[in-house]
Amino acid sequence: MAEVPNKVPKKVLPGKIALVAGATRGAGRGIAIALGEAGATVYCTGRSSRERTRGRPATPGRPETIEETAELVTAAGGRGIAVRVDHTEPAEVKKLVAGIKRRHKGLDILVNDVWGGDALTEFGKTFWTLNLDNGLRMLKQAIHSHIITSHYAVPLLLGRSRGIIFEITDGDAFYYRGNLFYDLVKISVIRLAFAMARELRKRDIVSVALTPGFLRSEAVLEHFGVSEVNWKEAGKKVPPGREGRVVHDAGADFMVSESPRYVGRAVVALAADPKVKKKSGRVFSSWALAREYGFTDLDGSRPDWGSYARKKYGKYKICDERFYSYWVPGLVELIFPDWF
Repeated sequence: MAEVPNKVPKKVLPGKIALVAGATRGAGRGIAIALGEAGATVYCTGRSSRERTRGRPATPGRPETIEETAELVTAAGGRGIAVRVDHTEPAEVKKLVAGIKRRHKGLDILVNDVWGGDALTEFGKTFWTLNLDNGLRMLKQAIHSHIITSHYAVPLLLGRSRGIIFEITDGDAFYYRGNLFYDLVKISVIRLAFAMARELRKRDIVSVALTPGFLRSEAVLEHFGVSEVNWKEAGKKVPPGREGRVVHDAGADFMVSESPRYVGRAVVALAADPKVKKKSGRVFSSWALAREYGFTDLDGSRPDWGSYARKKYGKYKICDERFYSYWVPGLVELIFPDWF
């Protein structure tokens, strides 16, 4: 993990309107704040709201709210706007988008980060022994919600200069991810980015998928008993209840983790790149984009989870030029070249 001088991000997105669907915590919050650093107006949406929890948070055990995220966006230099939305409900998303259109006439950046599947995922269990209700719920929360949001929001990007859609995933490859439903979610959103890119290829809108590395989300920090300020202390102790169990090595793997702001700055770098069109339809990682664009994490470092993981666990094939060559052109596009 190379140490480099920390740079104050420039306001490269002034006047841009962004929607971060699933901005309450984790990558979504980091992305929203990074967009604020860049000077954007950011709609921060999700179900966890101060006004609606009534002592019962939408995500049990988690205190974060969309209002907190919006305040952090504003403090970072942008304008944060919190709107409570359940993105699995088409009527709620339609109302949200109508409000954005009324106030701003359009949208420049759409980030689909709705997830909420951590508590539903049973890693290492065979698909016929999984909790089926939880698995189907995961598909609704993390795939259906993305489709619903794009359906209503993307028309606001039409006619804007360099509109861009982000599908937040886990991993920059097509390997199996340890749980049938989790695997479907993370692969499906990569495919969503590709499919939308094919239909938008003749328009000035880009669609990409993006993965963080080992993410220091609020829940992960809590799991290791540290904060963002002293997270490196986790390398010196075993998380409570994890003694004698095989988990991510806190003394090694966790030391290559990244804050949610890192993937947020990857979003900003792509959104500000005038040549980003050539990247449309593909999946990218925070660490590779950091090398390409030169941004850093909060502490001035450039974590590289991909390089670290390949050295420690073995090489795996990422989505590269040869991989994408199997996707385009497709038979349907050859038969019906004028569909889109």
